[in-house]
Amino acid sequence: MQVILIQDVNNLGGKNEIVNVKNGYARNYLIPSKYAVEASHSNLQQLQEKLKQQLKKEAAMMAEINKVIEKLKEGPIKVGAKVGTSGKIFGSVTSVQVSRAIRDQKGYEIDRRKIQILEEIKELGTFKAKIEFGNGVETEIELEVNSE
Repeated sequence: MQVILIQDVNNLGGKNEIVNVKNGYARNYLIPSKYAVEASHSNLQQLQEKLKQQLKKEAAMMAEINKVIEKLKEGPIKVGAKVGTSGKIFGSVTSVQVSRAIRDQKGYEIDRRKIQILEEIKELGTFKAKIEFGNGVETEIELEVNSE
């Protein structure tokens, strides 16, 4: 019997996937537990429409991400840090400071957990950081560390 999975089911498949299972398993477990629906003609059409809507939404999200990437690549992000007399930074620049600087300078709120500083920043200068947007999309930005 063919069923359309409504939720992820271990050892069977993921959401919106069409799978073949035994009749008893579908009728006694999957359908009553709301893990799946029968793969009828109308349910298959609903699935196709849902997948089309999901593709449109992903395309819109990718366009927005590309717009953010272009804005971030326009120039270096200036990060202020407290510096001692020898020119060394007290502590190091963190992803929280980078996130705050992006919000203040570019107007985009980026979660600190998505920012990865490629090398430890303990002095003034220009450095690189990587931002992961998900779905394999990432970009590298330039950070300019100045004294406060």
